[in-house]
Amino acid sequence: MVEQYIIPALIVLVIILSQSIKVVKEYERVVIFRLGRFSGVKGPGVFFIIPIIDTAVKVDLRIVTIDVPKQAVITYDNVTVAVDAVVYYKVLNPESAVTEVEDYKYATSMLAQTTLRDVVGRIELDEVLSGREEVNKDIQEMLDVSTDPWGIKVTSVTLRDVSVDEKMLRAIAQQAEAEREKRSRIILADGEYKASQKLLDAARLYQEVPTTIKLRELQTIAEVAREGNTIVVTNTSDSGDIAALTQAFTAKNK
Repeated sequence: MVEQYIIPALIVLVIILSQSIKVVKEYERVVIFRLGRFSGVKGPGVFFIIPIIDTAVKVDLRIVTIDVPKQAVITYDNVTVAVDAVVYYKVLNPESAVTEVEDYKYATSMLAQTTLRDVVGRIELDEVLSGREEVNKDIQEMLDVSTDPWGIKVTSVTLRDVSVDEKMLRAIAQQAEAEREKRSRIILADGEYKASQKLLDAARLYQEVPTTIKLRELQTIAEVAREGNTIVVTNTSDSGDIAALTQAFTAKNK
């Protein structure tokens, strides 16, 4: 008679033990709730719970990757761009990740999308294209502050792609071309100004010391006279002296 109850009792005992013994891996933790109240965090390895009374919620402590889908964002200078990113985070506090937010994975994903739009919307397109590291850092800091009460640490954020409409690309190319044209004109005008300033300084020197302009004239004539078939005609009153000096310069150069 007793043997009839032993076998069912053993079966019930085995079922209870199978439900009581839990094993979690090194990178996992289990948050225990006893009759609805937080009891503690177990793991890694083997631990026991009370069936029916205890409820176990498993949390992965490894770094999780979130693929943020493309977001249509209007930048500060009213340019519409499509931006997507990759967010890396990990759970540091399993208790907060379970008790402070309903679904920390979904909440972090949604927060990453809104934060991406907020950050890109505050800056101009040039900053998005040329300063991705700063944009990544700003998004990471904002996400980290928002997810800290959930026991989550955002380790890295990377902008993967920034797409601009083809019409806007043409407009940007025209703007860049106009900017280069402006710079070239400014450089040319600056060169002309410096050249005219030098000519003005030379004219003042010639006016203060008349001999210098005579020497300059003689030097020019000597350079022209190097060509054997060239006839030099001057309207200066000292043409005889100039001709003699010219012959002297020519003879010397020969």
